Amino acid sequence: MAPKRDYYEVLEVTRESSAVQVKKAYKKKALANHPDRNPGDDEAVGRFKEAAEAYEVLSDANKRARYDRHGHAGVSGNGAAGFSDLGDIFSAFGDIFGGLGGGRSGGRGGARRGGHLKSSITIDLLEAATGCTRELELDRPEVCVTCSGSGAKPGTTPDSCDYCGGHGQVVQSQGFFRVQTTCPACRGAGNVIREKCPDCNGSKRQFLETKLEVKVPAGVDNGMQLCLRGEGEPGFDGGPRGDLYVDIQVKPHPLFEREGSHLTYQVPITYTQAALGAELDVPVLDGKHLLTIPPGTQPTQVFRLKGEGMPDPHGGRRGDLHVEMHLEVPENLDERQEELLRELAEHEHANVSPHRKSFFEKLKEYFAPHEETADAE
Repeated sequence: MAPKRDYYEVLEVTRESSAVQVKKAYKKKALANHPDRNPGDDEAVGRFKEAAEAYEVLSDANKRARYDRHGHAGVSGNGAAGFSDLGDIFSAFGDIFGGLGGGRSGGRGGARRGGHLKSSITIDLLEAATGCTRELELDRPEVCVTCSGSGAKPGTTPDSCDYCGGHGQVVQSQGFFRVQTTCPACRGAGNVIREKCPDCNGSKRQFLETKLEVKVPAGVDNGMQLCLRGEGEPGFDGGPRGDLYVDIQVKPHPLFEREGSHLTYQVPITYTQAALGAELDVPVLDGKHLLTIPPGTQPTQVFRLKGEGMPDPHGGRRGDLHVEMHLEVPENLDERQEELLRELAEHEHANVSPHRKSFFEKLKEYFAPHEETADAE
């Protein structure tokens, strides 16, 4: 198997190209290699699929970011693997092709893949660290039970479209060219519904409340997305279901700050602990850890607890916990504390602010001269 080409090279765009430029480039490539314009040309079909694969990744901000960081390995399972045939491509991007129809996927009896759905769940940091299971409730379109997805009133059947003869496509001649387009009367279905189902009004779908179990892997980060294959909208005419994309939102933690797979936490320490050393119980994700602070520890010094950070959702090495020292200076000192610190300052020959007299000391000094005068008299 030949190696995959760079997606930017396939669409002839750069990494700095905007989403609009990427879409415009894909449309140009897709129309040039469209099966309807290149009948019997397998190489054109190959280029058509390759362009769709590239666009499927580069048109999605999350996938594009992963591709930019890790190349094809970063989007494994999210690119062309999602397109089992041309029908999947026409279902996903058919609106881009303008006047051209769905090619081999369209027409009467052509199976079409269902649309994708999107939802979200919110978890906390501890759930993100260990993984969890959440129940997701959503209103999802399902095949109408009343008409079994035909769109017609029970007891009736759709009629063949008179405009296209049931083919779903019409061919128009323009000079030397013959252009096949989607039938405007039946919109490619090949049939029309005269008597619509009373419950779905001919849409073939009903919205039903659905509950799904979502397994969140350990290590997920805020903004990541899970894909539940086959949990999107049902397909048409026997086509496969679409997918459900679940956005992950991780709530901020009151203690830990996350930076990728690493965690950061500030520990308040006193001057004596920093100078003399100490042993402190610091929090980690699964409890606490005894941290030894050596004598002479400096403010903002960081200690690394290896492997105490977040797990890698892709199976890589677990992150670390960075414990940063935060020196706390007391705002109010009692007399003994001030006395000891001034002795220390004198020992260090340090220049410190003079002792600030208390209100009662000032009051005592104020009355002292008056008391001496009274004694003399």
